[in-house]
Amino acid sequence: MATFLYKLGRSAFRRRRLVALLWVALLAIAGVGAATAPAATSSSFSIPGTEAQRAFDLLEERFPGAGADGATARVVFKAPEGQKVTDPAHKAVVEETVAALKSGSDQIVSVADPYTAQAVSQNGSTAYVSVAYKVNAMELTDETREALKQAGHQAQGKGLTVEVGGDALQTMPETGAGEIVGVVIAGIVLVITFGSLVAAGLPLLTAIIGVGIGVSSITALANVLDLGSTTSTLAMMIGLAVGIDYALFIVSRYRAELAEGRDKEEAAGRATGTAGSAVVFAGLTVVIALVGLAVVNIPMLTKMGFAAAGTVVIAVLIALTLIPALLGFAGDKVVGRKQRKGAASEGDEKGEKPNGGTRWARFVIRRPVLVLLVGVLGLGAIAVPAASLEMGLPDDGVKPVSTTERRAYDMLSDGFGPGFNGPLLVVVDGDKAAADTTVSTIKKLEGWAAVTPATPNKAGDAAMITVVPKDRPSSVATENLVHDIRDATGDDVLVTGATAMNIDFSQKMNDALVPYLALVVGLAFLLLTLVFRSVLVPLKAALGFLLSVVAALGAVVAVFQWGWLGGLFGVEQTGPIMSMMPIFMVGVVFGLAMDYEVFLVTRMREAYVHGERPGEAIVTGFRHSARVVTAAAVIMIAVFSGFIGMTDQMIKMIGFGLAVAVLFDAFVVRMAIVPAVLALLGHKAWWLPKWLDRALPNVDVEGEGLAKHVGGTGAEEKPDLVKV
Repeated sequence: MATFLYKLGRSAFRRRRLVALLWVALLAIAGVGAATAPAATSSSFSIPGTEAQRAFDLLEERFPGAGADGATARVVFKAPEGQKVTDPAHKAVVEETVAALKSGSDQIVSVADPYTAQAVSQNGSTAYVSVAYKVNAMELTDETREALKQAGHQAQGKGLTVEVGGDALQTMPETGAGEIVGVVIAGIVLVITFGSLVAAGLPLLTAIIGVGIGVSSITALANVLDLGSTTSTLAMMIGLAVGIDYALFIVSRYRAELAEGRDKEEAAGRATGTAGSAVVFAGLTVVIALVGLAVVNIPMLTKMGFAAAGTVVIAVLIALTLIPALLGFAGDKVVGRKQRKGAASEGDEKGEKPNGGTRWARFVIRRPVLVLLVGVLGLGAIAVPAASLEMGLPDDGVKPVSTTERRAYDMLSDGFGPGFNGPLLVVVDGDKAAADTTVSTIKKLEGWAAVTPATPNKAGDAAMITVVPKDRPSSVATENLVHDIRDATGDDVLVTGATAMNIDFSQKMNDALVPYLALVVGLAFLLLTLVFRSVLVPLKAALGFLLSVVAALGAVVAVFQWGWLGGLFGVEQTGPIMSMMPIFMVGVVFGLAMDYEVFLVTRMREAYVHGERPGEAIVTGFRHSARVVTAAAVIMIAVFSGFIGMTDQMIKMIGFGLAVAVLFDAFVVRMAIVPAVLALLGHKAWWLPKWLDRALPNVDVEGEGLAKHVGGTGAEEKPDLVKV
């Protein structure tokens, strides 16, 4: 592989104009596709194989239109203390609002009058108007949303408290300044690392091009593939981080090759052959982790994983082709002024003061047990809150109290009971007699506040029953009620609704976690065994990842569920952790964690293969890679942290989780625990059974085959004698 990538790098360097033109053309084509494609819609949410999904499908079949994907809204009215919404003056305001809503947009299907739809609370203090739309929330026009808001505002000034809830107000996640700040911080780190504006600009430029192609392609295909509105945001988050990092490693290796006296084309080829090989395998681990999300069998999660994986593939291809091409355009400007004057960076080898990576590696080798204990115990302490993890799907109840959706949610809970915002929909596959029997059975159970009479369909072969729980949707009591209804009724009675979907979704995610971990960690273990020709190094990498991801989950629980330091991260309302968060974090963080493992330990393996003792190899790996790995981690943390400023709670939580996970994995696991374990293992770290060594193909990430191909590795080699 190293030899092939070496040739690819030299070819891209020589044909730089053609390579650059091809990537610019791809960016333009993707941009045109995104600009001309219909706007992204809200992805349909389904959970195959669950009772809630079977009930929803039966509902669609027997009650056409009842389970439609159209947006909904609730305009909630609350009378002043001591008054009622049924008072003539207040009733006139409500009816005036109903009339305004009906004429406000041609996207509206129906507007229910609360006085005829039994939408007034028992004490008369609260009422709500239900609004149904023809299209989903993402397809509503600005005029339609504005008409909804305006109707509420007009009623607000006439003696009633009016708030609007429902998904009709849902819009695309707002892009804050955080992402821009993250990219700016990445640029500053690159300038400090390279000492050259040109060298710093290359990773940023190529990452932006890669993300531009990836996100534009996702946007262009959003309607065709039913991609959710958050898919492109997540792809951008991951694409930016890995795109910058992959380019960073190749540019860094290119500068090191130049420092050893090689000409530019040869340096580009060698950088692509060595660092590029590490990029390929690092990218493969990320892709495996993201594509592996398919085993969960949640279509939305699968599409998110594939879309993000596609962006990672683009980042790898750009790093292997566009970076060598741009290095050809950059010339001497890619090297800092200090290096051009001859102050070489290999301090240890020229009698200069050891760099920070060298000093840290020597410290760890001297005190490996101490470093290992501090790292493991520290992450273990941070992981403790993960034991209290509570999962759920977000609703208006977890939004900040400053939003009208949250205030409408609270008003409905106060007026109609805590369970009103999470009603259960029971679908009976049978005639009216079977439905009436089901109603009687449910009423014998505990935990319900209201059970409506059965509503049969036109054919009389199915019926719907609405059950309002006593407790809030996310409570244990409501979950028990769902299970009790399912246990007390037969197979022809199915329970669905947002609360039941949430319960089934969380259970499905829990059931899928172990198989997913086994698949992803197993495949990555095999991949890393190929790269490092070792059994213990991949095992140590996997265990270190598990430690860092559990610690990151502990931090997420502490901030988003318990509220610790919530104000610092813009968490206005605590609540359950989103059900998909743990498994998504496992997938993404595993891929990113293996990046640092590959980049750092590959250099150690390279030194060990070339004859250095285990301790010396650790120091060599840190001398060459610690500065760059540190820069890469800081960049990735900055990019992910930028998404904490997003208004979308899911994006905010994922951005925080990934940033913290990279912090723990890069600086505690890879930079401290890994060298400590390798120091304790010594030669055993690189042990591989002979039978397995013969069975595994040699992928040559260290560049041994490349060295033979080009005729040596030393600085004394003359570039003009190199033959390709």
